[in-house]
Parts: sequence; structure tokens; C-alpha cells
Amino acid sequence: MRLILLGPPGAGKGTQAARLVEKHGIVQLSTGDMLRAAVAAESEVGLQVKGILDRGELVSDDVICKIISERIEEPDCANGFILDGFPRTIAQADALGDLLEEKALKLDGVVQLEVDEAILLERIEKRARESAEVRSDDNADALKKRLAVYNEQTAPLVAYYEARGMLKKVDGMQSVDEVASQIDAALTAE
Repeated sequence: MRLILLGPPGAGKGTQAARLVEKHGIVQLSTGDMLRAAVAAESEVGLQVKGILDRGELVSDDVICKIISERIEEPDCANGFILDGFPRTIAQADALGDLLEEKALKLDGVVQLEVDEAILLERIEKRARESAEVRSDDNADALKKRLAVYNEQTAPLVAYYEARGMLKKVDGMQSVDEVASQIDAALTAE
């Protein structure tokens, strides 16, 4: 199973991806996690990425596409994967389509977590309070920038994947269990 999770920052993509990983035995490929790992390693690119993430900006398509291409070739992706945080733009979606075609792979679905953006700030603040590791981008100013970028660049992916008959909409404002149940239902309904 190969999936994309769409939704604005704080929508619960990471939480739901973890449940899908456990249920289906697939791998979550979070570009955010991969980029934070580079930052933690303090490599040259990691330090560059740190500055970009701290400003609430996005890393270049070339860097992200290379990371994804290499990652999906690893043995743990053989049963499938969930892309969390990629693609973020129509250009990335096109690049992903080309990449998967070159590898003779296809997406099984795109799940959109629909949420009320007014609630997102509360979620981000709660995550920052309860998390052992506070992310540098878990603050109101960074969230506002991330939401603006999401609405401008990523929200158009909803229409992009809907036009291809791949989009499955889920109400992300429910409890974690209810959202997971809706995702399961959406993935099995054809």
C-alpha cells in the first residue's frame, strides 16, 4: 500500500500515519522527520535545513525528491509506504508521479485530513507543551507561516488528486480513533 497524507500543519498526519504503519506493516516516510534527522546529524545540509525550518519555510524540491527517491528503494519500503509532508506542491506531485512511474510503482490513494485551521494553533501549542522534544517550528509565528505556505502551495493538491480519482477526504476534527476508522473505511471503499 502506497499512500499520501494531506492536511495542514497540525492536522494529525503523523498520528494517523503511525496507526497505518502498525496496521498495514508499511513505512512512514515523513520528510519532516528525514529533514530533522539531517539537522540532528549537524551535517552541512542539516545546518542549512535547520535555518530553513526555523523560518517556517520549505526545503527545495530537488533535495526533497532526491531524499524520497533514495528512501523508497530501501528494503523496508517493499510492502509500501506513507508519504507524510510530500508532495507539497503541484510540481512535486508531478515529480512524484514521474518517479513512481520510473520505478513501476503507483499510489493506492491520497487521504486528506480536513481540519478547522482555527483549532490548529491549539494543537501545535499542546504538542509543544506535551512533547519531550520541542520542535523549533512549534510556535504561533512559524505555524502562521506554515499555514500560509500550505494554503498557497499544498492545498491545490486536493484538486490535483481529486481530478485523478485518488482523493479520499476524512474529517480530521474527530477523535484520533474516529479519524483512523474513517481512513480505514475510505481506503477499503471503492
